[in-house]
Parts: sequence; C-alpha cells; structure tokens
Amino acid sequence: MEGDLVKVLRCPVCADPLALDGRTARCAHGHAYDLAKQGYLNLLPSASTGIEGDSAAMVGARTVFLGTGHYAPIRDALILRADLGEDDLVVEVGAGTAYYLSGVLGLSPDRRGIALDVSKYAARRAARVDPRIASVVCDAWRELPLLDDSVQLLLNVFAPRNATEMARILAPGGRLLVVTPNQPHLAELVDVLGMVSVDDQKERRLEESLAGEFERVGNELVEETMRLDRSAVEQLVLMTPSARHLDYRELLQRIAVLPEPAIVTLSVTLSVWRPR
Repeated sequence: MEGDLVKVLRCPVCADPLALDGRTARCAHGHAYDLAKQGYLNLLPSASTGIEGDSAAMVGARTVFLGTGHYAPIRDALILRADLGEDDLVVEVGAGTAYYLSGVLGLSPDRRGIALDVSKYAARRAARVDPRIASVVCDAWRELPLLDDSVQLLLNVFAPRNATEMARILAPGGRLLVVTPNQPHLAELVDVLGMVSVDDQKERRLEESLAGEFERVGNELVEETMRLDRSAVEQLVLMTPSARHLDYRELLQRIAVLPEPAIVTLSVTLSVWRPR
C-alpha cells in the first residue's frame, strides 16, 4: 500500500488524517493500524469486529466467475461512464475483489484507487489486483475512513449505499456510479435454484436512499444474454448472498437438471449521480 493513498484515509476513531510509518498507519493522536501481511489495512472500529462480510468461499467463487468475463458488460459500461482525469482517485464501496475498480482505473499510471469492503477475504484479493489500489476493511454503514472531498469518482456495484458518507467524501464535481439489478437479472435461475429474487421496489428504494444527498444525472440499461455451463452457474450462485441459505448438495442437484449451456439474462441499471 502506497503512502500517498494512506494520506487520503482518516482514523476511524478520531477522524484525523493517517500517514504511513513503515507498515503502520498512524494519526496525530497516536491511533495506529498495522498493515496485514496480505497488504490490506483494517480500519474497522472495534465495535464492528463481529460484522459479517463475504466468506472466503464466496470471494473465491466471485474470483472464478468474474474471471470468465460474463460480467464484463457491467465493467465496460462503468469504464465508458468513468470520464476520469489522469490522476483522479477512484473509490469503490463494497469492492469485493476490485474487479470493477481495476477496470475503471484503466492504463493511466497516475490514477489511484481504494477498495473498501467489510470482508477481510475480499480485502486480501483486492490488495493483490493492482499496485495502484489500496485495500481497506471498513463498514460501509458507518463513517467511511476517507477525508472530506477527497474522491473524484465513487463506484457502488451491488453494494450498500451510505448516501451521507458518500456525499461527504466526494470532491466538488465528483460523481457516483451505481449498479443495481433489474427484475429480469438471473431470472432463469431464481426459482429453479432457490436464489434470492430482485425486490420489485428496488428502484424506488434506490431513489429514496440517495435523493437527499444526490441528484440523478444519467441512467443506462445494461442487458446481455449469458451462456453458462454448470460450473459457471455454480460459481455464480456461490458468490451471491443466496449462498448463505442454500444447501450445497441440494444446489448441485438442482444445477444438474439445467440445460447446458444455460441461457441466463444479465440485466442491470447503471445510474450516474452528482452531490446536491
């Protein structure tokens, strides 16, 4: 983790800026946070240490599935909407393995990224993706560990949205890109495999959650047909919240009756927001 990225982080206890001292991030009040040997920085307040994030198995499944390229249309849409300067800072809230963040950074050597996630397993993966990316463990529902007005672009893909905090860390003129699933998303698998379905009020809840701090300035439908073999279907299910309540043996039995390849819809909305 580079020192210039640590400088935009703030202490989760006192909100003072952090600075890197060897392998320890410190604030002026003496609060200290050691870099994990895997390269990430844990900035979870002590009261949040028991919070549940994605498991190692879920992160592993996500790494495998995203590596197949089936969700590349989402990443490509984010890249097209990014409109970045050469040295901009991009932060992804709920970054997981930093698949989308690394794509948005593109080839510019001066762009920087920070991957925020509550899962230490995701943070380990994100820390290895790109030397321009700092990986930080934090709770998206609490204060984000970044300085005010420090971020040019925020990414939020299938992740929690803390509007007040996201607006606080965005610089003037900064933008927020949000990706949310539509009802047709993975619809061919939901009933057959017992997956969690998309809430039909999701669009309304998105608007309500952001409207106080942000205004929507763009909207784009990203929809593709995926052809998934049974292995890809398995990894797709195991990387989602559905994995928490499905019996693995029963899941494999259900997948076994699917045609191969299974024709599955990818359908999401990419919305663009600016702070009010």
